[in-house]
Amino acid sequence: MRSLTSIAAILLASLPLPACGQTAPAPQPAATDADPALWVVKDEDTTIYLFGTVHVLKPGLSWFDEAVKTAFDKSDSLVLELVQPAPEEMQKIVLAKAMTPAGEPTLTERVPADKREAYIKAVTDIGAPANAFDRFDPWFAAVNLSLVPLVKAGYDPKNGPESVLTEAAKAAGKPVTGLETAEQQIGYFDALSPDAQMTFLTSTLDELPKAVPLMGEMVDDWAKGDPDALARLLNDNLKDSPEVAKTILYDRNARWAGWIAERMKQPGTVFVAVGAGHLAGDRSVIADLKAHHLTAERVKY
Repeated sequence: MRSLTSIAAILLASLPLPACGQTAPAPQPAATDADPALWVVKDEDTTIYLFGTVHVLKPGLSWFDEAVKTAFDKSDSLVLELVQPAPEEMQKIVLAKAMTPAGEPTLTERVPADKREAYIKAVTDIGAPANAFDRFDPWFAAVNLSLVPLVKAGYDPKNGPESVLTEAAKAAGKPVTGLETAEQQIGYFDALSPDAQMTFLTSTLDELPKAVPLMGEMVDDWAKGDPDALARLLNDNLKDSPEVAKTILYDRNARWAGWIAERMKQPGTVFVAVGAGHLAGDRSVIADLKAHHLTAERVKY
């Protein structure tokens, strides 16, 4: 069920990480050309570009150029999954959504006995005390345990397209809005059933040794502009967890396709950037647009 670890790494890389997971910046490598996939939906007076992102990247990938930069420059506004709130605001949201009420069993106690040793090892391996997540829900531990190894390997939200695009939009005076709020996005994980959350956590423990190589494979597919390969990595195994698939991917894809259909009724040019997993596969935003009689065409480099 490696797709669950993939979802944590790709779709919610913006969640706050424990301080112990942070490392000093690595030296900047020489730039490597990347040509990630870009689509466009348009009619007589409206153009919407759809760009798939990887929320955390290592430095050194040159992707904000050529077709992507041209489309961004033509756009009047930038739309992301969410506009990242201030750290103190995000902390309040996390504390409200991700914590287990006092008096309930700790997360360590709730982890299945056959996974408890692996769980404690995973927590202490990131430099945290064994009880660091005891008052948090399983989904929050799963996301953090997935992301800290990536951060240690050099992946950073500051290098991700959302950060780069936001800074470029601010510099150009373009408005930046979100398809969701932080409360909504975190709420999707928090709304998962206890069983689905625990499956999320235990599968993450199983796949932790593969997290960094898997991320490298996903970034390679993204950089090559290969959404079919991304779909296989991210989506194919989601049938093993239909609740996660429905909540984290499919329902959101359908809502975003509806948003695009409504936005097409207004003139203008919009650059929409969402996680690449949302634009890959047969239940992606791209596929869901067909229900609104809209077609997204791949932009050629």
